[in-house]
Amino acid sequence: MDERATPRQEEAILKVFTGQLGGPVADIVKLIGEVVAVEQAPITFEADKGRGILKIGQAVDAQMVPYVSPHTGEPTMLYKSVFSDIGGGPMYPAKAPTYKVNNPALGINLHLSGKSVIQGKCTFVF
Repeated sequence: MDERATPRQEEAILKVFTGQLGGPVADIVKLIGEVVAVEQAPITFEADKGRGILKIGQAVDAQMVPYVSPHTGEPTMLYKSVFSDIGGGPMYPAKAPTYKVNNPALGINLHLSGKSVIQGKCTFVF
């Protein structure tokens, strides 16, 4: 959880993500065995046209860089593609030069690079 969350915000978020408020998230929560811990850390998230970063304290460091047109230098875009389950568009295929997750409490120490990613907007209708 972001370090800037107030105690009231933390309580509300925990109620949502532990299924206490019902709704679609409560259905997803049934797939999770247990909540091991909740920690606060600075969170940075930026994504635009296939370029972005995600940092969560010291635990997560991820970057993505878009594939670009060799002719125009513009980011590659996909619309209504079978290559993604993101509805609508545009979708931006990209490469993740860095994807690191290190959480010793959960036994996770993952370092990947050069993997494909897709960035897009997803709209949920309930």
